[in-house]
Amino acid sequence: MSQRSLTLLIATLGWTWPVLAQVPAPPPAEGNPRAGSHLHPAPISPVSPGDLDAAIARGVAYLRRTQNRDGSWGSPRWTGGVDRDPVPGAFHSFDTATTALCLEAMLGAGDAPEVKEAVTRAEAFLLENLPKLRRADQFNLPNVWGYTYGIQALAELARREPVESPRRRRLEEAIRAQIKGLEHFETVHGGWFYYASGLQRPLAPSASFVNAAVLVAIDRAQLLGVTMDDRVLKRAIQATADQRKPDSSYLYSISSPLDKGTAKAPINRPAGSLGRSQACNLALRLWGDKRITEGVMKEWLDRLISRNGWLDMGRKRPIPHESFAQVAGYFFYFGHYYGALCIGHLPEAERPFYQDQLARLLIRLQESDGSWFDYPLYSYHKPYGTAFALMSLQCCRKPLGGRSGQREVHLPPTFPVAQPRSTAGALGFMTGPEEPTSYMMQASGASTLPVSSVFPGAPRPF
Repeated sequence: MSQRSLTLLIATLGWTWPVLAQVPAPPPAEGNPRAGSHLHPAPISPVSPGDLDAAIARGVAYLRRTQNRDGSWGSPRWTGGVDRDPVPGAFHSFDTATTALCLEAMLGAGDAPEVKEAVTRAEAFLLENLPKLRRADQFNLPNVWGYTYGIQALAELARREPVESPRRRRLEEAIRAQIKGLEHFETVHGGWFYYASGLQRPLAPSASFVNAAVLVAIDRAQLLGVTMDDRVLKRAIQATADQRKPDSSYLYSISSPLDKGTAKAPINRPAGSLGRSQACNLALRLWGDKRITEGVMKEWLDRLISRNGWLDMGRKRPIPHESFAQVAGYFFYFGHYYGALCIGHLPEAERPFYQDQLARLLIRLQESDGSWFDYPLYSYHKPYGTAFALMSLQCCRKPLGGRSGQREVHLPPTFPVAQPRSTAGALGFMTGPEEPTSYMMQASGASTLPVSSVFPGAPRPF
């Protein structure tokens, strides 16, 4: 660069800098400095009930057609992918978790005789095989997923039975057995993970989204009067809250409240957290975290729709976390399912907008055989993907009725509750000011929620 050019550049910058410095910064959005109207998706035409019902019917037909003779779904048959899991334990877990998801999806599919028959066979498989579920080996704990979704499916079955009936009592006892399994395999850091070392209590990080799935399932069990050990429950809630960042993105996992050095890693930023935040927000809201407001739920539903490409780029990729923002394919339908449940925590008048957005997105991705899948996992991927998608679409149904033409939101009958709640006041979160804007400020200090303010009188469980 010539001396004359350099002089002109300096002169130009010297003239413009005071002007730029006087431009005021735009005011932050109320309640979240990172929020912005640019995230809110544009309106779309409503999805017709006929289109929605047709997609659900195709998905249900796929599950009916592919159910195994023993009532389960999926198998260890390799169909692509890179997973290498311990034999046979991992596949017992995949069998039960996948079957539980498919059973719950079928429970929302109506009362046709062929659907009832599929439900009966799947229930028999679960009741026979869930009691046999164990860790796969010293380093693998996929049984956590079997316990979690087993609880959800059994809770929905039990809800349909008369209170105090023998059948309901048997189902509730089966739920208690799965909860005992979760209590036994709690990690040393609180909460759960599907990898671990150690021979007794798993030595593993606490995974935010695994904790969230468990907490949602336990919420459903509690509606039946079946609960978890209070100490285990508190530690799981705290471990999940410790992984929340101020913008409600969540760390993938954590081994200590001070272990936040990876907070800026792509997987732990909003794009990488997109498939986790829906479940984590829902779980913390259910268990009394006042920070998870309707506004937070809406912001992350907006992100799920308007930033869906981050998840979609990982969909169907065979290597976990190989996509942008370290997104793994298996978060796609998982994230949309919990997003669909989040819709139930919005004011009734605001739900149809998100129901139509979500339904349109999922219907477009249905495969020609009626299934949905996001990640090649032996022969389990299409059944579990289809189950997640079906339950999401069932949340998007708006049954006709009422003079006003408004349609009642069709959500799983036991969930979600209309308002967040805590157990006997023991699990209420603080209601004071939001944590510091800079998350990294917390990396060298105390956790986001001091345990004394969350669980009065309780020692830190780490």
